[in-house]
Parts: sequence; structure tokens; C-alpha cells
Amino acid sequence: MTEDIDKQKLFYNTVLSQTFSPSGKFLICSNIYGDISVFDIPRILGPSKENDNDLPGPLHKFSAHVDQHIESMLTTENFLVTGTAGEISGWDWKVLTSDKAPKSKVSWTIQMPVDRDTSEKPDVNDLVYSTTDHVVYAGLGDNRIYAVDLEHGKVLRKFEGHTDYIHNLALLNNQLASTSEDGSVKLWDVRKNENTNVIQPHLVDKVARPRLGKWVGAVDFTEDWLVCGGGPHLSLWHLRTMEPATIFELPDQGIHVASIYEERIITGGAMPHVYHLSYQAETLAKVPTSSNTVYSIIYHETPHKILSIAGSSNNIDVCTNFNYRELILKFA
Repeated sequence: MTEDIDKQKLFYNTVLSQTFSPSGKFLICSNIYGDISVFDIPRILGPSKENDNDLPGPLHKFSAHVDQHIESMLTTENFLVTGTAGEISGWDWKVLTSDKAPKSKVSWTIQMPVDRDTSEKPDVNDLVYSTTDHVVYAGLGDNRIYAVDLEHGKVLRKFEGHTDYIHNLALLNNQLASTSEDGSVKLWDVRKNENTNVIQPHLVDKVARPRLGKWVGAVDFTEDWLVCGGGPHLSLWHLRTMEPATIFELPDQGIHVASIYEERIITGGAMPHVYHLSYQAETLAKVPTSSNTVYSIIYHETPHKILSIAGSSNNIDVCTNFNYRELILKFA
């Protein structure tokens, strides 16, 4: 019976989040069943065994949050940080990356605030980390963003203004961007704890896709440009004019990931490919994926150049040349 359940879990597996260890030598993936898989990057990129047609698997896997979605993860100097329903937790990197039998004991847990009029714990949908002040910003299902001091294990402040749950966060210096189910992208000054600008893609006719809804699922930005997408088309906005400069016509049914990398945009969502796009909407690469819907794209330069794609599959797609898929890993 347990074996049947495990097979069913693999068939319906969805990987929502990924991160790299501080050393860049390990890839960490988490799924909707609360499991974490740890991949040894030098090992998976090394020579494959002859006549071994099986997909490479993790160094080890363990149950971190039993029967809970791990919605988000990030890396700090000492800990892997996971976001689940109503809490963020820390796991010691030294233990996670040991080649000995893994110990799945959490190092610490911080409870997120819960509204008095509800007993339901809001999901921690996204996490970003400021290395300058060692603060984690958590976007939650209660429409708020919380600044969390990891050293003292407490919430420092909250950012309010969204009217529906938070999907995605991006951080650049002292500026934070957030996207929401409410259809807006908000920019925040984290020093002053105030909202400085708002973009509403669904109100722009050439960007809007009413049949897919107004939600915005992904955002990234530089000093001059912001890219976002969700129900509305993926679009590139100039931050000085707050107007869309480029609208990307893609065969997606919703955008869940968008990153700016070396003046190109890497994006995925409800479509079986990841696209690399120029700012002028030229397709630079079209990478096939194992997932019909992509929820996570991460990349790292050192000590290995690697891009990892995960979503609605037990398989994870890895690119060392970012323009094409080199190998496929299995989560479990």
C-alpha cells in the first residue's frame, strides 16, 4: 500500500521551489508533499555510467514538512530557509550537504502572524533575502509582506497595500517589488516601509488577457527595467515612465517565472518550454521542459554554470549552456 502511495506521489509530483547551497555545489528542490531532495552538482555533471539509462537522482531526500506544500525556499550563509503554511524554518547547511545519512531535524522555526478572526495559517508564497542587513522578506497569503529578522527570530515590520495574496517578490538594494492575485505590481522602499509605485498590467489593453485573469505571478527588475507577467502578457516596463516598452506574445496560459539575466529575460509558466527573450521580444532560445507548467527557474555561475527548471513533474531539467537542456534529473 505504501509503495502504491509513493508511486502515485511521483506521478503527481510538483516541484514549487529550488535553491543552491552557499558553495554552489548543491541543488536543493522541494515539492508539494513536504519533501526535500539534495543533488550533488559535480556528481550529476560528471561522466555518466555506461549503459545506465536511469535518470540521475538526489544525493539524499527527506521529509521536511510532512504533507505540507513547501511553497518557497532561499539560501543564507548558514541555513536553507523553507516557507510553508504560516511559518518559515531553517535547516543547517552542514547537515543537509553531508554525505552521511541526513538528519531531517529543523534548526529553527519562526511563526508568521495570524489574523485574530481566522485560524487559517497563510502560506508563505515567496521569500527573498537581503544580505546587507540579514533580513528575509516573506510574501504571504494574507496579502502582506513581512520583514523577518532571522538572528532574533522575530517579525520586524509589515508592508500592507495588496488586497489579495502575494505571488512573487524581487529585491534590489533597498527596493522591493511584489506581485499579487489582485492584479498589481507594487514597488516598496524597504528603508521607509512605504509603497513608492504601482503597475497594473491588466488595465493596459495591449497587455491584458481577461480570459486568464488579472493576477501577476512573476516579477524581476533592474535600476531601469521591470518585467512582469501572469494572467496578463509578459511585459517589460520602463521604470522612469512606468509604461510598457515591450509586450511578449508567448503561447502560455499564464506566467509563473520571469528573471532578467544579462539583458535577456528567462521566463516560464503554463507552457512546455522556457523562453530566453531579448528586450525587443526576439526569441534567443526555446528550451523544452519535462513540466507542462514551470514554477521555478534558478541559475548559478560558480563553481559551475547551471540553470535548473522545475514544475509539474517529478523530473528537473538542467542546462549548463543556458540555451539548451543537457540532462534531466529525477526528484525521487
